[in-house]
Amino acid sequence: MKIKCLLLPLALICGLTWADEPQFSDVFVAGEAGFSAIRIPSVVVAKNGTVLAFAEARSAPHADQAANKIILKRSTDDGRTWGALEVVAADGANSLNNPTSVVESDNGRVWLMYQRIPAHLKESSRQTETGYEGTNIYRNFLIWSDDAGATWSRPRDVTRSTKRPAGATTIASGPGIGIQLTRGPHQGRIIFPFNEGPFWQWNNYAVFSDDRGTTWQYGENVPGVITMDAKGRSRSQVNEVQMVELADGSVRLNSRQFAGAKVRKTAVSRDGGATWSPIKDVSELRDPSCMGAIFRLTFPGADMKSRILYSGPDSLKRENGTIHVSYDEGETWPVEKVLYPGSFAYSVLTQLPDGNIGCLFETDGTDRMVFARFSLSWLETGRKLSKP
Repeated sequence: MKIKCLLLPLALICGLTWADEPQFSDVFVAGEAGFSAIRIPSVVVAKNGTVLAFAEARSAPHADQAANKIILKRSTDDGRTWGALEVVAADGANSLNNPTSVVESDNGRVWLMYQRIPAHLKESSRQTETGYEGTNIYRNFLIWSDDAGATWSRPRDVTRSTKRPAGATTIASGPGIGIQLTRGPHQGRIIFPFNEGPFWQWNNYAVFSDDRGTTWQYGENVPGVITMDAKGRSRSQVNEVQMVELADGSVRLNSRQFAGAKVRKTAVSRDGGATWSPIKDVSELRDPSCMGAIFRLTFPGADMKSRILYSGPDSLKRENGTIHVSYDEGETWPVEKVLYPGSFAYSVLTQLPDGNIGCLFETDGTDRMVFARFSLSWLETGRKLSKP
């Protein structure tokens, strides 16, 4: 009897500790529904609390363009379990890429942006053309749902209002999520982060709407992105990109590195994404050249501190998935916590209706897409560690 009484408190303590650890659930697995590969996560929470996870379903592994379809799974229990796989956008042999989603705060409309790449082209194809007409161009599309992802609109071509008429070959939203500004002179603006080619000469910019998605326009490219590599070749430092609102309504971008120091790249816009400060390094955030997530969790206030989160591989390989916290609008990153020490590639962050944080990420060499749920208290017990 004494032994049982001694064990009970220990079990309760262990139970509380375990409950505070991250919980993981599979969302997409390569081979599911006949798709050879499923990659490129996007995740948002609809206004009714449904969690929507998007991805590209590909007909061939290890190919970025393989008759890709845009697929969706929904969760009604804060990401613990997931419904059936649904195809929400398809275009025959053409490839649909870079799902990027955002929820309009007033009416709850879920917007999803993606690009259509002709079946005969790859991202690196030299025959990709600029402009709006012809068989060798990238096009940009929007679909939306007004019932938390249960049904979707027909695709709307928004290429002319989101792509430059000259200079841009490839275009890519995100991938990941868009944002809607909640403060400042551009309050209510919906922003999708973008990059444009030519290949190796990428630029970052914002696409935005001030009328809840009725019309769209694009801003200027981020300055200072081109550098010279060790062989004297002109290379862009940036590529896949995400954006986050700052406390004063400004916007900070966080971009994958393709040249220069192997760390994330950042710039700030003080006019809602129309123009940007020159690109600079984020020395605390290592990057093996992989898409990463940046997400506003809390704004500063009387009873709350500013918190911006970043998720990505804290390594020079796609591994050691780590969540970082900034309390000064992304200037420094004093807290970090390893979420998943193994294989870790693209990831997207969100806040769940129950107050926890969600992270949808690729693992197993991108053969599996997993959703992690974890608490802020678990995250903020992290401490800054020296890099190996």
